[in-house]
Amino acid sequence: MAYSDELWAEAKKKCRLNQEDIALAKRLGLNPRSLIKNIPSKSEPWKAPVKDWLHEIDAKRQKKAAQKQRRKEKSGGGGPA
Repeated sequence: MAYSDELWAEAKKKCRLNQEDIALAKRLGLNPRSLIKNIPSKSEPWKAPVKDWLHEIDAKRQKKAAQKQRRKEKSGGGGPA
């Protein structure tokens, strides 16, 4: 489902994100509501700001993809030709 530019603009403002962060969220498959829901409240001091949370998710996915690539190369990488 495509979310409207209004919802993304609202998430950008409320979460204090820049355009690159919004693009990252879209690339990760997140929606504007999930960004807004993850804004830490004062009673949740352990929660990272949304911007940091997005970058953590991206770093974890990149690390996982790199590990998968290394395993694929190590095993010979070949499948059916």
